[in-house]
Amino acid sequence: MKFGLIPINIGIESIDQMVGLAQLAESSGLESIWTFEHVMVPVDYQSKYPYNDSGKMGAPPETGFVDPLIALAAVAAATSTIRLGTGVNILSQVNPLYMAKQAASLDFLSNGRFMLGVGIGWLREEFDALGVPFERRGERFDDYVVAMKKIWSGEVVEHESDFINWHGFKSYPLPTQKPHLPVIMGGAKGRIYQRIARHGDGWYAPIGDPGELSTALDELKSACDAEDRDFSEVEITCMWPAAGGIEAVQALADVGVSRLVVPLMALGSNPLEGIQKLSEDVIRAI
Repeated sequence: MKFGLIPINIGIESIDQMVGLAQLAESSGLESIWTFEHVMVPVDYQSKYPYNDSGKMGAPPETGFVDPLIALAAVAAATSTIRLGTGVNILSQVNPLYMAKQAASLDFLSNGRFMLGVGIGWLREEFDALGVPFERRGERFDDYVVAMKKIWSGEVVEHESDFINWHGFKSYPLPTQKPHLPVIMGGAKGRIYQRIARHGDGWYAPIGDPGELSTALDELKSACDAEDRDFSEVEITCMWPAAGGIEAVQALADVGVSRLVVPLMALGSNPLEGIQKLSEDVIRAI
């Protein structure tokens, strides 16, 4: 089992704090650090956050969301082995050429440590602010993933669709990881299983209950079978279980989880001590 830490980029008071957390995570045996993304947080919104009963994300508008790719670039320069992941960036609302360029650059500068976690998005008000249609965002997401992989191939890019008109260019540097950096898809709604089976290298599951996750993985396996995709190629990442402890970790490992991502808030009021305790009580014991 691999362990990650999330979020490295929210509510941070200084670059020293952010980099210090990443360096401690690296020296304590954590495999990866992760970010959350929102470009803005509306003062009020009608969109329903899909991952809690309140329908609201747990962040007031004044919460500092350091841009994920900028945060991870800063951390990459101050670390050497810990992997860097976005958990997740909202692909459907951005320019895919810029995203492909930035992701490849970050993978290149970090010596192949970047994992691009992407999602479809749920906050219509954010799409509106960015001038991007909320409708057909799932189709746009699928198309963008296919198109970005063409850029990362190093070949001349040709891609014509309802959303993109790309012809006759290349974009370098290429990702260090081959054939491309990992694309990890987040979410548990809609056609997520089909998308992962067709285009994903991993699933970032917003689920920490082994029973619920086992049922979801059965759906993912069925989707992989339908696409003639080897399910074992899909790396499963999920959130730290609410129960915590070795037994809960083992239960998730038993259903096929490869990586657990631990929220900073789950580590107590002093995250530095929490990271050290996680390392001593769980990581070294596994």
